[in-house]
Amino acid sequence: MGFGDTAKRIQTLADKAEQTYQKLNELRDEVETTQTTVKDTSERVQALENEMAEQRAVLDAVAREVGVDLDAVSTEAHITEAESSDDDAAADEDDETVVDGDDSEPDESA
Repeated sequence: MGFGDTAKRIQTLADKAEQTYQKLNELRDEVETTQTTVKDTSERVQALENEMAEQRAVLDAVAREVGVDLDAVSTEAHITEAESSDDDAAADEDDETVVDGDDSEPDESA
């Protein structure tokens, strides 16, 4: 084998190594971007959770001041939600049910 073939193979190997290095750098950048996004999102979620807790505390205080029974309201909301889910499930079952009907021709005299 001549030096020309060896030089070509070494150049090919060097080119592939360079491509791999570039891909690794791109991947590293993507990972860093993803980590930053996840961190930012986590901070925003935490801020929203804190804000919701504060709002819940205010609503609870207002409800107590006005004389609203929070347990009764919560129970009623859960019952309504459960009934709504049951109605949706029943509607889905009705959509799937095939009704055997009268196969005769409709009465055109009416």
